[in-house]
Amino acid sequence: MGAVFPDRAPPHGQDLRRRLFQRWYRRADIGGSARLARKVALAVASAEYYLERPIRSVLDIGCGEGAWRAPLLKLRPKVEYLGFDSSEYAVRRYGRTRNLHMARFGDFAWLRPCAPVDLLVCSDVMHYVPDRELRAGLAGVAELTGGVAFLETFAAEDAFDPARPARWYRARPVPRSTCWSART
Repeated sequence: MGAVFPDRAPPHGQDLRRRLFQRWYRRADIGGSARLARKVALAVASAEYYLERPIRSVLDIGCGEGAWRAPLLKLRPKVEYLGFDSSEYAVRRYGRTRNLHMARFGDFAWLRPCAPVDLLVCSDVMHYVPDRELRAGLAGVAELTGGVAFLETFAAEDAFDPARPARWYRARPVPRSTCWSART
């Protein structure tokens, strides 16, 4: 924590969450807006290729502040976007304006907030979720995928080490219509 806030005692509660989002999602500009736009375009193109029509609905699990929403709406202005995140800060700050709601990944073991969607997004999240919670939520995520799931995963063989081998993801049952996106 000292590396994040080297000049003072670590903040607590909502202030800490706000500062962490500032550092990791805005100041660090993880990949930048052009990279995000390319990633969104890839996911949309993949879904539309398999569906053979424009996407109409998107469910974003682990959406943070809803960064995917604007690029999605730029490509498909009529798309219905629904986001879920476990961050009280993100949901309190952007929930109403970006259609974000509270939920952890594991909540999708029972949570069915909508009909199956054309594009289910879980970007830059799964490698942070503990194995037990990930196992609990995966079946629900598969059920909510009516078209394509864009799931970014890291494995122990990648530079980012979540101590979860690639076979862990391959061993999970997914519907035939689900498309996996893995970083290499």
